[in-house]
Parts: sequence; C-alpha cells; structure tokens
Amino acid sequence: MLLKELTRLRGVSGDEGEVRGFVIDQAAPYCDEITVDTMGSVVAWKRCKKEGAPTVMIAAHMDEVGFMVQYVRDDGLIRYMTVGGIDPAVCVGKRVLVGKTRVPGVIGCKAVHLQERDERTRALKHSQLYIDIGARDRDDALKAVSIGDYAVFDSEYVEFGRGFVKSRALDDRVGCAVMLELLKHDYPCNVAFAFNVQEEVGLRGAMATAFRVQPDCAIILEGTTANDTIGARVHEEICSAGKGPALSFMDRASIAHPGLFARMRALAQERNIPWQLKRGTTGGNDAGSIQRSQGGVATVVVSVPCRYIHGPSSVCALSDVENQYRWVKAFLDEGGTF
Repeated sequence: MLLKELTRLRGVSGDEGEVRGFVIDQAAPYCDEITVDTMGSVVAWKRCKKEGAPTVMIAAHMDEVGFMVQYVRDDGLIRYMTVGGIDPAVCVGKRVLVGKTRVPGVIGCKAVHLQERDERTRALKHSQLYIDIGARDRDDALKAVSIGDYAVFDSEYVEFGRGFVKSRALDDRVGCAVMLELLKHDYPCNVAFAFNVQEEVGLRGAMATAFRVQPDCAIILEGTTANDTIGARVHEEICSAGKGPALSFMDRASIAHPGLFARMRALAQERNIPWQLKRGTTGGNDAGSIQRSQGGVATVVVSVPCRYIHGPSSVCALSDVENQYRWVKAFLDEGGTF
C-alpha cells in the first residue's frame, strides 16, 4: 500500500492540495471518472454494468491536524493557532515545517528553569507556546513565512517492532491508502471512493460529496483513538492496536445503520477477519455528515486503531490496515448489499 508515501505529504485542513494531486495520479489508471468539487474533495468512480446495482460510497479524509501562522512577534517568534484538535502536551520541543517551502522550526516554551512553581504543575496551553524558525527579528521571519501559512509536524514514517508503524497523519492517511488499493479491483456494484477535505474542522467536505454522490450506503474508513496504553483501565480502553479494525456502533456524530452494522459483523466472522468493537462513543467523523445527506444514508465506520493520535508520532499496526482493506473488499465483492 501507499501509506508511507501518503504520510509524507502535507494536508492540513483547507490545504490538502499535495494529497489531492497524489490521489488523482494514483487513482486515474483504475477508475471510470474522477471529479473534484469546489471544496477540493475527490470522488473516484468505479461503475459496474449491472442495471439497478446499488451505489456504495467508501469515504476517508485527506486532511490532517496542524497549525497556522497567526502573528509574528518583534523578536521573530511565531504565534500560531491550531487547525483541528491538538493537545499542547504533545507539542513542546517538536519539529515543524512551515509554509510551502517547508521552513524548519521548533515549537518552544519558557524554559523550565524560569517557570514558577505552580507553572510546573499545570499543563501548558497553546497560548504559551510558539514556533521558533531561527529568525533574528520580525522582518527576518516574514522573509521566510507569511501570516496564514500552514505548518505540520516534521515526523518521518518509521516501521518498528513487530509490525507497527509510527508517523504523523495516520488519521486518516490509513483510510486513503486502503481506498487507493481497493480502487484496483472491479465490483458488482457502483462504488464512489470519496477522498474528503476538512474533516478535522467539522466534517465539511463529506457533506458536499455525499450530496453529489447520493449513495445507497457508505462505509467510512478512519483512524481512531487506541486507548490501550499505560494508565488506561480495562473498561476505558476504546480499542487496541493490533487486534483488528474497529467497528463503531455510535459516536457523537452518528449512529451505525443496524442492518449494515450487522452485515459487517457477520462478514468479518464468515471471512475470518480479525476485528473488534469500538467501545467508546467519543469524537466523530465523516459519517456524521454523510448519514444526514439527502433523505438519509445508511452508514458504518471501520477504523484502524491509532495510539497517540493527532500528534507527531501516531502508531498503528500494519495488520489492522490490511484487515481494514480485506473487510471492505469483502463487502464490495458481494455487491454492497445488506
């Protein structure tokens, strides 16, 4: 799969151009039609010749969380705003790349030696952090970056341990990688592969693609929180990396369609595909917009569990990515019926 290549591309919400260009290049040889809407989402169509065949939407989002240059101080340090949800605790000391020319920088804060006692016991806020690009002053900094420039974590794709990978943007380049692989096959149903924009800032792109496609059902491919680390009690574990993709029954944005949910469960058992039930209902994803489109769309979400999500070094198991692919392909091979 193309996960390594996809995670190297910058695609903060609203600035998905690099990812979009790559997706179009990779999808073009395998699909019947590619459309790009005004917002920038890509829909790659695989149509079948069977009359009356259902239309299935497979969706993933191209965007990732990141930063935007908000203000440059007189000393050349950059105040930023976050694009999407990022915990400030994962930012201090991390490298970033700013703007189209990928200006290197570091997220900094007041040195621990200078902090008051109570400051050392409180979590830092984004307002206390800044990006340092090594500029002498404001004028020097503005020669390299501009207000409104996007920034991403500077983090390489690394495979390690027993089948794990760490990278930024696994949410949701895992879904994009799986869709590009699924595109290589033909199916006895019409399939619209929707590579959506601006999921991290309000599920915006999916609203437009679902309206255009008008699918009979949709499977949303995601990267989701794996709360299987130290400090999490058993009943607090949402899902676990390496134990199969997670099927959601609901979250804050959507509730799975009962029939589609049941079919996906049965299909995993029939095909001996490792899977798990996502045991938490926090957060949301593009299903929230797709489900409400037109007269309503049957949706279900299949996610790859990712540790340390929305940070510079998310971690997932490559076996979960492979089984997400196997699971969705099995559904499409059967014609997308439930």
